[in-house]
Amino acid sequence: MDSEDDMLDANDSADDDFYSGGEAGLGGSDDGDADYDFADRDSDDSAELLSHRQQQNYCILSEDDIQQHQEDDINKVSTVLSISKSEACILLRNYNWSVSKVHDEWFADEEHVRKVVGFLEKHVDMPNDRELTCGICFESCPRTSMSAAACGHPFCGACWRGYISTSINDGPGCLMLRCPDPSCAAAVGQDMINSLADDEDREKYGRYLRRSYIEDNRKTKWCPAPGCEYAVEFVMGSGSYDVNCNCSYGFCWNCTEEAHRPVDCATVSKWILKNSAESENMNWILANSKPCPKCKRPIEKNQGCMHITCTPPCKFEFCWLCLGPWSEHGERTGGFYACNRYEAARQEGAYDESERRREMAKNSLERYTHYYERWAANQSSRQKALGDLLSLQNDKLEKLSDIQSQPESQLKFIIEAWLQIVECRRVLKWTYAYGFYLPEHEHAKRQFFEYLQGEAESGLERLHQCAEKELQIYLEAESPSKDFNDFRTKLAGLTSVTHNYFENLVRALETGLNDVGPSNSHGTCSKSTISKSLGGKSKSGKSRTSSTSSKTGGSSRGGDESNIWACEQCTYANPRSARNCQACNQQHR
Repeated sequence: MDSEDDMLDANDSADDDFYSGGEAGLGGSDDGDADYDFADRDSDDSAELLSHRQQQNYCILSEDDIQQHQEDDINKVSTVLSISKSEACILLRNYNWSVSKVHDEWFADEEHVRKVVGFLEKHVDMPNDRELTCGICFESCPRTSMSAAACGHPFCGACWRGYISTSINDGPGCLMLRCPDPSCAAAVGQDMINSLADDEDREKYGRYLRRSYIEDNRKTKWCPAPGCEYAVEFVMGSGSYDVNCNCSYGFCWNCTEEAHRPVDCATVSKWILKNSAESENMNWILANSKPCPKCKRPIEKNQGCMHITCTPPCKFEFCWLCLGPWSEHGERTGGFYACNRYEAARQEGAYDESERRREMAKNSLERYTHYYERWAANQSSRQKALGDLLSLQNDKLEKLSDIQSQPESQLKFIIEAWLQIVECRRVLKWTYAYGFYLPEHEHAKRQFFEYLQGEAESGLERLHQCAEKELQIYLEAESPSKDFNDFRTKLAGLTSVTHNYFENLVRALETGLNDVGPSNSHGTCSKSTISKSLGGKSKSGKSRTSSTSSKTGGSSRGGDESNIWACEQCTYANPRSARNCQACNQQHR
């Protein structure tokens, strides 16, 4: 039978590929040095990294793009079915702007489709009289001032304008406009709207039409960010639901909440509901107060002795511990600061159900507060990082370029670092919601999860400090710094390693931490087995940072890539010129 060490070795070798972000042989190195060459990265590398991370399975649409897509679809239907563009537009609206569905339905039963959407078999002209009676105001008007839909029912221009204007002001229902004659179901198309409505109504109608194209189409949605006018066209069945709009807002296509990988939409919904639910107020009241035994009003005790007096008009005096009348208390019950009746009853397990509920509520509240505070702290830190990124792009990058005498195109590694920080703060924030709903009885998974989460926090803090504190040194310099290239190497290396770790952390959580199987059910997850830290070290002695590849979003690099070395003790990425680790002072061997 295999020993435990053999089993750990097997697990370690299987996990190495997963957590290093690539397959065996992808950029591996036989020595302990990481194989990066960040100093020689061209200016397009950061954009390449970002595009890998975002996995472009969607397209951002501006207002002009929406209009162009809409016109293209209308032209397709008009050409294939040999109908006017106005009729093609009506058809598409009725079938949620699905070109394929329009074609299928039309060729399956054209007569039924015509009846549903209000198309007549033949166009009916108005009577050929010099004067016609309007069907709304019943005034006689010259035929030249009358208009009619395909049904031929004549109405004067003033009545048409009033009818169209009222329909448009009533809302998007104007897109399904029919003939004003109550007995007629003939459709009124955009061509009649354009010819009869005034400029303001035409503009409103056009906006409703564009909104319909996005809101009725299952492949498109508006970006949910306040004030954003972009829409998103999504490729169904493409894996990740994360979308990053041009307005910098990231959201989930499936539920339209903010992007929340690695947590699923159902968990996010529960977490948001919990954060806003009144139940948490009740939990706080249960955990931190007790009802007056007489009037039942909740009372919070924050200091003082156990002698409680309820507020007027009740004024009942009672013991905080046992809720009994204070008149029955004194030296024989343990004095003002103790109640031996309660302690004796508690030791015997005789205290009542309400006390047990209070204890449960208190424990539940403390657990929720632990996760919520950290969730909120990472959200706050992410917002601050977004502000710092904006400040960097608008002002500081140009200043740094002047001080260090380098073009801004060579400073994109700093922008990439801040983008990575923002993304990692978002991921780390949602890991706390994940941890809150992780079942308590799965001890091995919880231990594994908390270890991985702790390593992620440690690595992110290292990157954040480098991008925030160490960058400030070069911003405050008066002349070009000799060690600026070392800083470039260090920050780019940390960015790549942190990105690699977080990508694998997300994948591990999305798969439910499947590598913690029944064999680990006793909670004996060895850190030597699960230690997949930021470029951590495997049993074979190879640096795990060396297997970073384009598969996890990093750029492919060739040649002699030995600009940095990874510390064997803390895995920190150090520039080649450093003899000691800049994080833990461990000497480089």
